[in-house]
Amino acid sequence: MAQHKSAKKRIKTSEKKRLRNKAAISKVKTLIKKVYETEDKATAEKILKEATKVIDKTAAKGRIHKNNAARKKSALTKHINKLTVSEKAE
Repeated sequence: MAQHKSAKKRIKTSEKKRLRNKAAISKVKTLIKKVYETEDKATAEKILKEATKVIDKTAAKGRIHKNNAARKKSALTKHINKLTVSEKAE
């Protein structure tokens, strides 16, 4: 256990930061799942817009790496485009 006052403070601040990061990453994952579960293109695009916004904010604050954010957005966009193609084929 920490003995110094500064070390005790560091434990408290680290825990707050960990919980904040965990909540942000959880929100990103939830929105990504929503996009993949949606079959309707219009609804999926609306959720994609919200997901992109949250992913960008999370990356800007350093909670996820910017390349990780770009990869997630790219995969989601590809998925939306596949929905468009499958609707035209039918």
